[in-house]
Amino acid sequence: MITGSMVALATPMDAQGELDWQALNRLVEFHLQEGTSALVAVGTTGESATLNVEEHIEVIQRIVEQVNGRIPVIAGTGANCTREAIVLTKNAKKVGADACLLVTPYYNKPTQEGLYQHFKYIAETVDIPQILYNVPGRTVCDMQADTVVRLSAVENIVGIKEATGDINRAKDIIARVPSDFLVYSGDDATAYQLMLAGGKGNISVTANIAPKAMQELCQAAIAGDAERAKKLNDQLMPLHENLFLEANPIPVKWALHEMGLIGSGIRLPLTWFSEQYQDTLRQAMRQSGLLN
Repeated sequence: MITGSMVALATPMDAQGELDWQALNRLVEFHLQEGTSALVAVGTTGESATLNVEEHIEVIQRIVEQVNGRIPVIAGTGANCTREAIVLTKNAKKVGADACLLVTPYYNKPTQEGLYQHFKYIAETVDIPQILYNVPGRTVCDMQADTVVRLSAVENIVGIKEATGDINRAKDIIARVPSDFLVYSGDDATAYQLMLAGGKGNISVTANIAPKAMQELCQAAIAGDAERAKKLNDQLMPLHENLFLEANPIPVKWALHEMGLIGSGIRLPLTWFSEQYQDTLRQAMRQSGLLN
């Protein structure tokens, strides 16, 4: 059972957009030292949409090798092509990932039955724990609670990253799935509320730059300490809000660069964080104690 703060890890790149392996090593060690519960490799924040299959698999492999079993590694292996998702998931298993995170197929707008068949087929094809990922704001595809409940009965499907920010929906899912089916937040601003309602963790963008604080928040919320969880969340709220001034991962990569952890690389069609927003995010980082 993977619980707590799980960072949706950014993928470092140099100024030409090439993968920066040394910076990736630094990021992994940073999270190991700061107490992050698990690393999520090559998800949305990891720019999965702009990495080719070979790069995608190599990033997962290098993270698995560096972590060396110290904490779980969850590999982002979702795709809008079921066959491609199977290829990625098979390779993630091959290189030693502990679990996979599979986003709902984007762009092609499947039906609820299509979603069910897609995830069921992947789970039956590849023997590795799999976590569903529902983020309709990015995919234009919303997996309804009834579909999640159906999929919770499928062997190998062990949980969901529910990133709508709809706490009532999350509560409904938690009430209807088996007790060992893990419901995670994918929305930093409301994550503590989902965990207080029975969720088991947060797959977080904010944790990229504030891993220790996010881990403390998750531990408090999972333990049911509502007062402490809310206090910690209030402290992090400037980050939760301002890390989305432009599309993720644009702001968080800039913030990591400001902290000296990665270079200034990002891949088109994403562009570097606009100068007009930089002072706002810098101030939020100062408020949260990340910068002097």
